[in-house]
Amino acid sequence: MAQMTNFLVKDDAATPKEWTFVPLTDTPNPIWRSIDSSIPIEGQVRLQFQETKLKNGQYKITAKLEVPVMETLGASGTSAGYVAPPKVAYTTTVILTMFADRRSTSQDRANTLRLIIGIAQGASSTTGTGTLANTAAGQAFLSNANPGPQLFTNLVLPN
Repeated sequence: MAQMTNFLVKDDAATPKEWTFVPLTDTPNPIWRSIDSSIPIEGQVRLQFQETKLKNGQYKITAKLEVPVMETLGASGTSAGYVAPPKVAYTTTVILTMFADRRSTSQDRANTLRLIIGIAQGASSTTGTGTLANTAAGQAFLSNANPGPQLFTNLVLPN
């Protein structure tokens, strides 16, 4: 079983920020949340994994990332000095779902995962890796012991 641990992810800002995600719970599904002391809890980025065996025998494997965007404060408050707490203006959500036949192998799922991630990274007619350098040796996803690849390739939910 994969263990829920902290992990780091860089964003796509002009000066990339490295986000630290900490495990919150593994029941009923694993959930992580970013930790940034300058952002209220409501504004922290959230990640959830889910694995479901469907009636037809297929597996539905899903990773859901929610990125809240906080409102910016306009005025400095009321004449009495009251300043309303910051609120979430909106949330951008990405959901990656794989449907895998029960006869599929870890290698089948790893290959599919690598293809879709390459496409999401911007694979083009001149590069098959997109904008991130992921030209590592083959089976980079299959042999990866981290929670994301383990969920999609080996159908292992972290705990």
